Amino acid sequence: MKTVVLSLAEKNCTSSCCEGDSDHASDPSCGVRTQVLHFVDAMKKRGLETELVTASEVKEVDPFVERTDARLVVAAESDAQLNAIVSRAVRRLAPPPSGRPEDMRRDRTVPDLPAIGVLPLAETPELVKELGLPKDGEALAEALADGRVLRTDLLRHDGGGVVVNGVRLGGGDKPWSGLVNLDESVLTQPGEVVLACTVAVAGTYGRSDGMELVDADPADGRLDVAVAVPVTVGRFRKRTRVEIRRGRGRAVAITPTESAVTVSDGVVDKLSRKRTWWIEPQAAGWYTV
Repeated sequence: MKTVVLSLAEKNCTSSCCEGDSDHASDPSCGVRTQVLHFVDAMKKRGLETELVTASEVKEVDPFVERTDARLVVAAESDAQLNAIVSRAVRRLAPPPSGRPEDMRRDRTVPDLPAIGVLPLAETPELVKELGLPKDGEALAEALADGRVLRTDLLRHDGGGVVVNGVRLGGGDKPWSGLVNLDESVLTQPGEVVLACTVAVAGTYGRSDGMELVDADPADGRLDVAVAVPVTVGRFRKRTRVEIRRGRGRAVAITPTESAVTVSDGVVDKLSRKRTWWIEPQAAGWYTV
């Protein structure tokens, strides 16, 4: 089976390889990162065919996540880039409620997503470190040759996005307040100060400001949630300590009373209204050694 190696490029590329009148513009290897070329060589040594493609817009990924005649390798250096690929796979492959296949797992809203090989570039995505995925082209080529796939959980949320690693709300000097509901449990009430909150699939978001919040298992079919809340203790000599409230479950709903700074798979944003995340057990797949 052919392997498609997908690189994500800036839309307004100004290098000579991007210019239409360049003598090299039609050369598929022009401008390709060294790590990609080394991976292609490693695949050739094993008699495995590769095809190099570049996407400069997210929607250009769609034909590749839908292909059934090829394996997909993504050249990436951040969780955000992996998130973009998985998001498009979910968007294109998740069935509408009215068209749900009878053989799809009852605890999921998406089918098994196609496995992805991750080729780290100058930086290694945090998810690669957390899952112990291949860290160079030689190891990744070996993983593809063996065909071993690690299935991990995936988060979806009601804003239409996904999470492959985790989400942190607050942290540092950005406390906030709001309601945090994990299944039937209430972890915080409006008015309580939340120093940090994490919703984790893997382990990157299990720590914040020196606090151990959660120890997430990326394939246990549950999302891990923790909040760090300052509480006053003592009857006579009152003092403040940080209380960590933890839980595991199927879904979490967070309603901030004011905007909370979020970091989701490395992307910084703000949450100003209710959002619900839920688990898709072992929906994602990654080629591994």
